[in-house]
Amino acid sequence: MTAATHSTLFPQVPDSADAVLDGLDPEQREVATALGGPVCVLAGAGTGKTRAITHRIAYGVRAGILQPTTVLAVTFTNRAAGEMRGRLRQLGATGVQARTFHSAALRQLQYFWPKAVGGELPRLVERKVQLVAEAAARCGIRLDRNELRDATSEIEWAKVTQTVPADYPAAVAKTRRDAPRDPAELSQIYAMYEQLKRDRSVIDFEDVLLLTVGILQDRHDIADHVRRQYQHFVVDEYQDVSPLQQRLLDLWLGDRDDLCVVGDAGQTIYSFTGATPDHLLNFRTRHPNATVVKLVRDYRSTPQVVHLANGVLSQATGRAAEHRLELVSQRDKGPEPVHTEYPDEPAEAEGTARRIRDLIAAGVPAGEIAVLYRVNSQSEVYEQALADAGVPYQLRGAERFFDRPEVREAGVALRGAARAGGNDSLLDGADDLPSEVRAVLSTKGWTSKPPAGSGAVRDRWESLAALVRLAEDFEQARPGATLSDLVAELDERAAAQHAPTVQGVTLASLHSAKGLEWDAAFLVGLTEGMMPIAYAKTDEQVEEERRLLYVGVTRARFHLSLSWAVSRSPGGRASRRPTRFLNGLRPGSAAPGTRGGTGGGGGIDRGSRTGAGQGGTGREAQARPGRRGPVRCRVCGRTLTDAGEMKLMRCEDCPSDMDEGLYERLREWRASTAKEISQPAYCVFTDKTLMAIAEAAPGSEGELVVIAGVGNRKLTRFGDDVLAICAGRDPDPGPEEDDGEV
Repeated sequence: MTAATHSTLFPQVPDSADAVLDGLDPEQREVATALGGPVCVLAGAGTGKTRAITHRIAYGVRAGILQPTTVLAVTFTNRAAGEMRGRLRQLGATGVQARTFHSAALRQLQYFWPKAVGGELPRLVERKVQLVAEAAARCGIRLDRNELRDATSEIEWAKVTQTVPADYPAAVAKTRRDAPRDPAELSQIYAMYEQLKRDRSVIDFEDVLLLTVGILQDRHDIADHVRRQYQHFVVDEYQDVSPLQQRLLDLWLGDRDDLCVVGDAGQTIYSFTGATPDHLLNFRTRHPNATVVKLVRDYRSTPQVVHLANGVLSQATGRAAEHRLELVSQRDKGPEPVHTEYPDEPAEAEGTARRIRDLIAAGVPAGEIAVLYRVNSQSEVYEQALADAGVPYQLRGAERFFDRPEVREAGVALRGAARAGGNDSLLDGADDLPSEVRAVLSTKGWTSKPPAGSGAVRDRWESLAALVRLAEDFEQARPGATLSDLVAELDERAAAQHAPTVQGVTLASLHSAKGLEWDAAFLVGLTEGMMPIAYAKTDEQVEEERRLLYVGVTRARFHLSLSWAVSRSPGGRASRRPTRFLNGLRPGSAAPGTRGGTGGGGGIDRGSRTGAGQGGTGREAQARPGRRGPVRCRVCGRTLTDAGEMKLMRCEDCPSDMDEGLYERLREWRASTAKEISQPAYCVFTDKTLMAIAEAAPGSEGELVVIAGVGNRKLTRFGDDVLAICAGRDPDPGPEEDDGEV
């Protein structure tokens, strides 16, 4: 069988309908050939569901059973829709519409609005936060930034569950929803928000669905028009459908049942947005004659990763758990998952960065490694740790690849070179397509060797390097391809948002990692209160947190690391416990409902700042914090939780007693040092660390090493210079001793 992952970037288009089925396993083939009537595909993580449904569409189109323009494939993210369009194109099924619910509805709304309502469609508000803030102010309710975000989310939930403002308090009580503030106040804000939109003739994203539903319900002629256009529907990630999206799907279908849905109740992680697995779980009830196919062959992960994933869900309860899929790995054996306990969060971040650096040194590409956490605020300490280790990273949810300035500039340059052809002297000596691309992109900052460190320069290089790798793969798949052919390929990929891989460790929340995969995944911060999150109170909420961990585990193909810290900050009380979801699965823990453990450390790696739990002397011994208790603001005494504030040892808003002159001298030294070692300035020390040093003005190694962001390695490398500057002396001008680390 052909694995569902790591397929060739540019496969040859199958030469016949039957050839589309080549390489599918028996269950995937059953999905691909089940073209009549309702079909429900229950697909576990890594089982090739996108492969199965795209081959299903392509087989139907290539066999002449489906007309491509009558097929609408719907998913939940632009990235997933772009990937689906790219795969269909590679299978020779052009003309099929693959869109998100919102994108498909918006196209229909824009087309039918003049006929159904008249005039132009109201302007779409992409960010509703400002309007919600104004609505709250008009109601005399003050909201801080976090409360504003929560109120906005509640309005979105109410709209996708088709709850009007007056009914919101009752809906909260009925669903036992944990509202972020008094439901009566939120109802008032919601009503004012809707009024402001009407006054200004604007709509939001939820209105796109609501208005499309309204038009299709009220105008039978328009509904008939849509149903003549689209006669065959495929819905991916069906466990995430909201009541409003299901209502729209029902209107698209009418009295027909030519529908294929794909989902996994074990990956339902968006119920807070109104998503519910009920539509998936009730599909057989609504469609008694449905064909149901289960995909459980896992092509993504090793048996060791799959065993842990199955174990996480084996302890689940509730209706979704009753329909869980037991995955069966199709890959060779790999390393056991690593469980690591650290003394505090900075140590966990440093230990994770150290392990990542070792993996990269062992040959794992940085772009095939991810650090996954429960909430976005956890990213800062890992950004710092990776920068300190000289490891490039990228934040998930950052600017889309084809929207990056350097990628747009590269596209213009490649297009110009393609038009010039043999008349461009830049291409003299380039004897193949990759050589031509390297020559063109060398004018935009690409070099054969990456720049040191990370930051904007490295990010730009990584973008250009991704285009070079794409050209190499393209030429290998299509010998003789020209620069014009590559430009056409890039245009099609840009239209589909089908981006090439950028090399850099991915930092992402567990929610945003859904649908992605890496060779190595580091799941961090796995403590009670974070996993499950503290505000998960009901059994249903706790079970959703368990499914979120399952999603995280199943992102890893080969290397899987799970870690937690027993205290938040250095010297803090070791009061934290690892997540209950790993009980009975991590070494040394007892299964739920049993007493005691399996004895001793049980193979858990007790992480530390100085390595794998080993003691140290000299400077290493000095690095062990002597303080006990939480980190408190040295100005007001408040317990600090933010990583940046802990670094400064004070609240961000509290007055600073920083020596401005010392800070400037440190900045000048950092700039010259960074230039000497060819690294970005923040790889020496970040601004926050320099500020903390300038505020503390340490007079000894012991006082310097306990400042967050310093640590043993930087104390050894830069400590003498920093202490000299703090004492008012010039650093020793002698050559720096290089320890070989970056």
